[in-house]
Amino acid sequence: MKPHFLKVPLRQDLSFSVRRDVVPHFYNRWHFHPEVELVCIEAGSGTQVIGDSLLNFGPGELILVGANLPHYWRCEEKYFQPDSALRAVASVVHFREDFWGERFLELPENRGIRDLIGAARRGLRFGGSVREEIALLLGEMLLATDRRRLLLLQEVLGLLAESQERQVLSSAASFLSLSEDETERIHKIYAYSLAHFQRKITLEEIAGEAAISPHSFCRYFKSRTGKTYTQFLLEIRVGHACRLLQTGELPIAQVCFESGFFNFSSFNKSFKALTGKNPLKYQQCHR
Repeated sequence: MKPHFLKVPLRQDLSFSVRRDVVPHFYNRWHFHPEVELVCIEAGSGTQVIGDSLLNFGPGELILVGANLPHYWRCEEKYFQPDSALRAVASVVHFREDFWGERFLELPENRGIRDLIGAARRGLRFGGSVREEIALLLGEMLLATDRRRLLLLQEVLGLLAESQERQVLSSAASFLSLSEDETERIHKIYAYSLAHFQRKITLEEIAGEAAISPHSFCRYFKSRTGKTYTQFLLEIRVGHACRLLQTGELPIAQVCFESGFFNFSSFNKSFKALTGKNPLKYQQCHR
């Protein structure tokens, strides 16, 4: 698909950018850019869409998004409330695949980094102790200048290349085939669904948001995303249920209805199909 193109600001005296964002919520628009993006989340929670992958995010998340791979972070609704004092915090690095020259990644010593950047074109999510190591290095990078800053980036990418605890996020399907109008249409579908999934969304309603007929909507959505709209909505609802179950603050029956399900049987079936566990077992594992 061809989502919103985002121009990443970069000072002319720097070859790549690193920053720490402290904001009410993350940039919540489906977008892409030619720069590789490394995101280390310190605070904030919600849903992330990377290519055709939809997952929860929270503190400790470490994601490497390859060049031109569409992505979208949507914080939970509580971050958008007018009286909210919540903040989303993340360290973010942007760099072009070739910013260090045409031959640098061809050096034998950089084979691992070259392969890492290639794999990141489908999005990579990292687990384990490497997340803490990278968070510390990014903190140092924010204060470093010139040569030290560049060496730190190489060290960060080297550690990620060596990590065995990584998950490929998106399928190999192409995401760069939509017109500008279709890009806006898909963004509206995503944004509306993530904002209203806790209640019933009718086919007529979401088709109206996309400005196409209900008869054509289901076929349109699957042809552009590789999944049915029903599946997409289930992934959002089960993901939200997972967050609620992890906190343990609500009884499972209430989690069911807070997540947009309207009967417990359907909730159990959908939850197990997507997570491999029933809600009670999932909650027990995460306690």
